[in-house]
Amino acid sequence: FTITSERIKMVSFKSISIVLTALISCSAAFQSHPTFAVNKKTALGMGLLDSLFGGGVKQFDGPCVMGEESIMSPKAHGTSAVPVQDNLRWDCDQEVADRICNFNRHYAEYRGYWKTTSFIEDAKKEFEEKGEVAFYDSNTGKPLFVAPKERTFDEFIKESLSHGWPSFRDEEVVWDNVRCLPNGESVSVDGTHLGHNLPDFSGNRVRKSSHCFI
Repeated sequence: FTITSERIKMVSFKSISIVLTALISCSAAFQSHPTFAVNKKTALGMGLLDSLFGGGVKQFDGPCVMGEESIMSPKAHGTSAVPVQDNLRWDCDQEVADRICNFNRHYAEYRGYWKTTSFIEDAKKEFEEKGEVAFYDSNTGKPLFVAPKERTFDEFIKESLSHGWPSFRDEEVVWDNVRCLPNGESVSVDGTHLGHNLPDFSGNRVRKSSHCFI
């Protein structure tokens, strides 16, 4: 019996496949837990692979502003002092928004949810009128993102479609009001969970749920 490099590769790939299958199964079980179970339209999901390979980073490149865990300490309403506002944009579900923003550190709306809303249509209209689209904290109303910057509107939408959630680059983030924690979580300075920073070869990329801004 001879161990060849080809056999080693086959065993390695098989092992990786088994591990990933197990992790995906665990993720599915987690999402079916009553704590996170909601209807299909507003189901909570988790970017499992993104979390696996994007987590554990201790410091992100500037102009990203790092924050401390204390930002997300318990407050009057979960991690925030106030609940999400009424009449959210794109007819987002207020209950789900409140759960994601204020009582959650890891989960998000399901991948592609924002495409089922009027997000793209409304954002395009605002862009054509003002030359940019502003996004505000669902809790406090503070500005969080202004896009597109240094790219076209179509490029902003294309990247967001590719990744499954609205995605913002460094120059589009209002860093006065946004922080990234060492584990990759992106939050507002007031304790609103926004999403995660998942850098790629182009730099920081803050991906967030459409429920988390107005």
